[in-house]
Amino acid sequence: MKIMKKMEIATLAGGCFWCIETLFKELKGVDRVVSGYTGGTKENPTYDDLHWYNTGHVEAIQITFDPSIISYEQILDVFWHSHNPTTKDRQGADVGNEYASVIFYHTQEQKQIAIESKKALDNSGVYESPAVTEIVAYTKFYPAEDHHQDFYAKNGGQPYCLYVIDPKLSKFRERYKNLLKK
Repeated sequence: MKIMKKMEIATLAGGCFWCIETLFKELKGVDRVVSGYTGGTKENPTYDDLHWYNTGHVEAIQITFDPSIISYEQILDVFWHSHNPTTKDRQGADVGNEYASVIFYHTQEQKQIAIESKKALDNSGVYESPAVTEIVAYTKFYPAEDHHQDFYAKNGGQPYCLYVIDPKLSKFRERYKNLLKK
């Protein structure tokens, strides 16, 4: 008899999904990371819909993880340090509401953990300004087009990967070396 692990889902938006997808895929206990869109009004949005027609969606990732290996609190700690949660609708040169910092909670427990985590971050002094990250109920997630999935793995030599993702990845690997798969 095969014993199934109890997996959980976290849905997070922290700027460009290419960046944060790359980081979360490297964590122990993370089974799957999918880039996509959430939080808006249009059914089955596309990348162009977000960037040209302001559908209200954000670029996000949906993480399937084993909470016996990595906790939701640890997922949020990585989230807080994988982007700048103090800038509204902006991550570096990426500007627009599709780049907002948002935690989409799936349960009331996740909501409470997210609220406490954000409060702890603000009290820690890690950032000079308080986090503007919204904490909202999860509704629906739409996977992004295939060419956006595993973008860094497929396109690591592109300028965006070299100048934006590579430096984030280096800092991430140093900070979270104890949580990495390899």
